[in-house]
Amino acid sequence: MLKHKILTGCIAVLSVGTLTAQEQEAASTQEKKLYLKGNALLAPIGIINLAAEKQLSEKYTIQGDVLISPWKSFAGHELQYYSVSVEGRYYFNQAFNHWYVGANLAASSFVLQKWNYWKDTPYVNDRGEVFTKSDLYQKGYSVIIGITGGYQFQLSDRWNMDIYAGIGTSQDFYKGYERGTGKRYDVAQKYNKSGEFLPYRGGIMLSYQIK
Repeated sequence: MLKHKILTGCIAVLSVGTLTAQEQEAASTQEKKLYLKGNALLAPIGIINLAAEKQLSEKYTIQGDVLISPWKSFAGHELQYYSVSVEGRYYFNQAFNHWYVGANLAASSFVLQKWNYWKDTPYVNDRGEVFTKSDLYQKGYSVIIGITGGYQFQLSDRWNMDIYAGIGTSQDFYKGYERGTGKRYDVAQKYNKSGEFLPYRGGIMLSYQIK
């Protein structure tokens, strides 16, 4: 009789333990959300910025995104820009909810005209050749490391809005050309190199939970 009671008690304890473990596992699985996102701020001007953000734990997520700007000419300026980035995020409250900070690593390829080349002012290179700045553009690639800050909140059951901006250091390798002739205006044998500290990402992401 005593053995029967002990056996019954052990079975009950094991059952409760098994159920508790299953519940914890189920809860842990439910917490790992996944959102697909699109930048609503850039879409109206024909720039595609898509991302996926995956939850790693209660407060940490990882996001990967791509940005495609296909404009050979936008308002009279070259604006072809293609980039990929990966970002780790820490939410102060919980994942996908309210304020967060992130560390971002990005790589890009570009054919564009820098903002300080928009005016019709002379440009004289080291060989003494004279060009008009507004006729010049740059082609190359960049590696960027930066930080992101933002705020994400729920719009409905599966929809979120993510407002964010990022700043970082950009290491650029490029060649400079004259529009029309294709002649290089710079005197570097291979690539020009420059480093800049600048805001390089931001927008308003509409996010849809798929998991």
